[in-house]
Amino acid sequence: MLGEPTCFKRKCIHYDGVKWFGEDEESEGHICKAFPNGIPFEITYGDNLHLSPIKGQKNKVVFEKEEG
Repeated sequence: MLGEPTCFKRKCIHYDGVKWFGEDEESEGHICKAFPNGIPFEITYGDNLHLSPIKGQKNKVVFEKEEG
């Protein structure tokens, strides 16, 4: 089971939850509109707040806090 990601704790509107990419627990990863194939570790658990697109990102979606 994965730990609680930073993007979820910060209440990003683009966070979509956990996706299983295979059949075992090690294949699960956090996903969002910016990273439908898995959020990079430095954003999920690291210090990158994802305030601007990162190298290799295929869209321009970045962190946006939920209102309210």
